[in-house]
Amino acid sequence: MINQRMGTKDWGMLLLLSFLWGGSFFFVSVAISELPPFTLVTMRVGLAALTLWLVLLVSGYPIPKSVKVWRTFMMMGLLGNALPFSLIAWGQTHIGAGLASIINATTPIFTILIAGAFLSDEHITPKKVLGIAAGLLGVIVLIGPSALLELGTNTMAQLAVIGAAISYSSATVFGRRFKAMGISPFDTAVGQVTASTILLLPLVWFIDKPLELANPSLQVWLAILALAIFSTAFAYILFFRILSSSGATNVVLVTFLAPVTASFLSWLILDEQLQAKHFIGMACIGLGLAIIDGRLWAKLRR
Repeated sequence: MINQRMGTKDWGMLLLLSFLWGGSFFFVSVAISELPPFTLVTMRVGLAALTLWLVLLVSGYPIPKSVKVWRTFMMMGLLGNALPFSLIAWGQTHIGAGLASIINATTPIFTILIAGAFLSDEHITPKKVLGIAAGLLGVIVLIGPSALLELGTNTMAQLAVIGAAISYSSATVFGRRFKAMGISPFDTAVGQVTASTILLLPLVWFIDKPLELANPSLQVWLAILALAIFSTAFAYILFFRILSSSGATNVVLVTFLAPVTASFLSWLILDEQLQAKHFIGMACIGLGLAIIDGRLWAKLRR
């Protein structure tokens, strides 16, 4: 069983994680201008895996060697990295970082549905259903009902990010099994990014043909390094620590906090503008998450 309410330490890690993942949308916006999506994603997870393996070798930290565990890592790498990273990277070739991060904030909505169906200690409650309704309303406002009737490039990009959110949700629920298997958050982070690198290498080799690409600029290399080391390697250690102690529903609240960082960086550096409907949609999603969490309502009653 996990703690349904997070303590001060978990909230601190969640806030730090939101900053790291919020920044990832900004770094992707910088790098995607010169690199195709599969190449960018493969470099992201590949350099993250290299970073974690170097830490592992220096520290002498043990890594699981059983075939069963690595099969689980492969599934986690597909659902948690390879698929959602690729969808978001492609989506950000058509939409801004701020909007992508806001759409990705629907992840808790899907997580509640999936966790409620598969996890015995994270049931769907009437309060969660009300929160899901408010969150889904936010998705409709963000994309726009009329856009769903005429699927264009931008709409497909937004739907791709929603697909990434569903994949993240599935991975988060699937990742609960690592605690029961006795696998540490560090081992899980190493295994996931290593597995996703293995899955992506054949795709990037045949689709993007990386040897034929021009060498990226210095700012792109810096964005890739920040994306790999901070927003992937270190971020996933934090993610799996929170997941093992506070559960799937709580840890994905980070996807609501992340848009604040992403939107601020996009406004400050990339000069991106968000429309009124994006803020309204974000407010609806925030209301849904506040209802799901329950802390604010409990304080107001007291």
